[in-house]
Amino acid sequence: MHIAVVTLFPEMFAAISEQGISSRALQSGLVKLDCINPRDFTTDRHRTVDDKPFGGGPGMLMKSAPLKAAIAAGRERLAGEGRPHTVYLSPQGKPLNQGKVLELASRDGLVIVCGRYQGVDARLLETEIDEEVSLGDFVLSGGELAAMVLIDAMIRFQPGALGDEGSAREDSFANGLLHCPEYTRPQEIDGLAVPEVLLSGDHEAIRKWRLKQSLGVTWLKRPDLLESLELDQEQESLLKQFIDEYQA
Repeated sequence: MHIAVVTLFPEMFAAISEQGISSRALQSGLVKLDCINPRDFTTDRHRTVDDKPFGGGPGMLMKSAPLKAAIAAGRERLAGEGRPHTVYLSPQGKPLNQGKVLELASRDGLVIVCGRYQGVDARLLETEIDEEVSLGDFVLSGGELAAMVLIDAMIRFQPGALGDEGSAREDSFANGLLHCPEYTRPQEIDGLAVPEVLLSGDHEAIRKWRLKQSLGVTWLKRPDLLESLELDQEQESLLKQFIDEYQA
């Protein structure tokens, strides 16, 4: 996957290019990341990238000309036919969830635009942006942190990025549910022991226990997720068992 990020602060992306899973994926060539700075496309000596909005009011907007040129340069970096999908990180965008991450991660190339100040000219959104994406109902100082979150999440779906290919398939939200509780050594901590079923070696019993706990954790922490799922007979039975045991 090839990602081009349009940002006024390319140095921020060292956070994902130098550490962890994302760093290994970038260094091994599984994912290619280019940062394009709109300042490089300014024509005045001060390299101005912001301007006052028409109609007055607080704040500034990103200048359209250098931003548009930076987006065009980002598209040119992405080899392939056709116009690459272009995403703008915005609190007004579609909420980012696991399904949207997987959809974007399946693309060969993606241009991500990071806003700053009060945002960008509405006309540029109409002509240059294919989709707006939001991390949630809150405002950040710019789109860089949101872009890094999106990139890190997409990298997890790239073949070879994770040490165990099953990890991404078992993440929370992968099947619409939260992940089940996990345990490691020692077997007892402060009087709390690892559930015996996990020590049994009975793979079918462990599978059912994990599914039951996943359903139960979702019911406790995010019941709204269950409302959008159609549970099969086994899932309904295991969830009922969990609720009965929890309420007993």
